[in-house]
Amino acid sequence: MKILITGIHGFVGSNLVRYLAPQNEIYGLDIIAPEKEGVVKTYSWNDLDTSVVPDVDAIIHLAGKAHDTKNKTLSDVYFKVNRDLTIKVFDYFCKHPLSKKFIFFSTAKAAADKVNGILTEDVTPAPVGPYGESKIAAEQYILNSLKNRPDCFVDKQVYIFRPCMIHGPGNKGNLNLLYKVVRKGIPWPLGAFENRRTFTSIENICFAVNGVLTKDVPSGIYNMGDDEALSTNELIEEICKSLGKKAHIWKLPKGLMNGVAKVGGWLHLPLNPERLRKLTESYISSNAKIKKALGVEKMPVDARQGLKVTLDSFK
Repeated sequence: MKILITGIHGFVGSNLVRYLAPQNEIYGLDIIAPEKEGVVKTYSWNDLDTSVVPDVDAIIHLAGKAHDTKNKTLSDVYFKVNRDLTIKVFDYFCKHPLSKKFIFFSTAKAAADKVNGILTEDVTPAPVGPYGESKIAAEQYILNSLKNRPDCFVDKQVYIFRPCMIHGPGNKGNLNLLYKVVRKGIPWPLGAFENRRTFTSIENICFAVNGVLTKDVPSGIYNMGDDEALSTNELIEEICKSLGKKAHIWKLPKGLMNGVAKVGGWLHLPLNPERLRKLTESYISSNAKIKKALGVEKMPVDARQGLKVTLDSFK
């Protein structure tokens, strides 16, 4: 297949090139255009308005503004990137009859900031903050286009992926930061909070993308995640195992830690009530729909195996 990938120089884009290039012809679309092994040519966003971009069989839209955990990004930046660029590339897909498949990478945060129970695709979206709100705005544009312009999508298939935290070699996100903290031997003081979170191995992302590209998978929204959700305590233990260290997990009273976080909020310290909530809440996402669509009982990489590969790469 000929495949156009936006945001091709990012973490997910680079891994997809490695995974897909041996069997496909890969083109890129990004704000920078250095040569990249496995990529025939990378184009700029302005090139979409010309005829220089070749016809492709599929488009994978990764380009976006990632979640700013320090909350320093202006709201309109998220919408200009996450919503408006999606509109631009999706309209391009609509106008080109030879392009048959479109994959948009949204986020679980577009569906829900908090999860009670298990997150499924039929949840009524309730994002909080400009990151999730801009992603759901992009989703809504796609879904409205499918509904209001059906003639444009005859023989086309459109997929919206909602992954939880993606990780793998080369990833520089929150998992890397936690790894550095644990490596210093700093005890984890929140062991009394039993939570479970869904992670997503980059290998499982690549498997799912290749699956919908090569199989007759129905259009729709699909959660992305590993089969097993892990607690933060289990994550700390996996990090220590990778480091060859003993895990130091302190189960300090929840009331005490809530009080410490409250004081931290008053004094603008690293641990405040919002950060405590983020560190201790559960966020479990079901991947049953994508597995059923791909005809598999489980994803190829289990949660602990995927984490081991990621953690070993941090060394």
